[in-house]
Amino acid sequence: MRGLFVTGTGTDIGKTYVSAAIARELTKKNLSIAYYKAAVSGSDSIEHSDAGFVRDSSGIKQNTESLLSYLYEKPLSPHLAARGENRFASLDKILKDFNSLRVNYDYVLSEGAGGIICPVVWEKNAHLMYLDILKALKLNAVVVADAGLGTINHTVLTISYLKQNSIKVKGVILNNFDNSSVMHNDNLKMIEEISGVNVIATLGIGDKELNLRYQNMEDYFDEC
Repeated sequence: MRGLFVTGTGTDIGKTYVSAAIARELTKKNLSIAYYKAAVSGSDSIEHSDAGFVRDSSGIKQNTESLLSYLYEKPLSPHLAARGENRFASLDKILKDFNSLRVNYDYVLSEGAGGIICPVVWEKNAHLMYLDILKALKLNAVVVADAGLGTINHTVLTISYLKQNSIKVKGVILNNFDNSSVMHNDNLKMIEEISGVNVIATLGIGDKELNLRYQNMEDYFDEC
């Protein structure tokens, strides 16, 4: 099985929308792909969550329960939502659920929550960060960033943190990209030059198809 992890520079920068576009790139080639998110907050059902959106908008053939491990109703950081419901994520269950997808799918796309520095459990005797989940799943990452003002700082810092924690960054995807914008094009250039990581794709506002810049999307998935 080949896998890839989608993280971002923060909340509400379009990770889920981009994840759907990534999945769509593979499904339109009839490749066998599953989606997985360890913890989702801010929804009362899987169908109406980020996970349900990615599956339904990309054409993935996958049963609802396998899309995620933990669903929390309030739109809070997972650790705070879990505390409010007194129901905490287990890394063992996350690994079990993720590994169950290996049997039936050739590719698995996993999406994080918020930015990479996102606590999933933060109690007196138990800490679980999304970085811990990423390491346990043994996936490489792509970073989703907004194309606009401030993205150079946010993106380069995110890449630096991932590299410091021994995570291989396969590339950056710029969301809300306007090809006619001098600033957006300069942001793309500067991210590549400062970080040493390619912007592998852009996605314009309202677009459903990635503008891939170097190779096919499936080529960024690695054996895991």
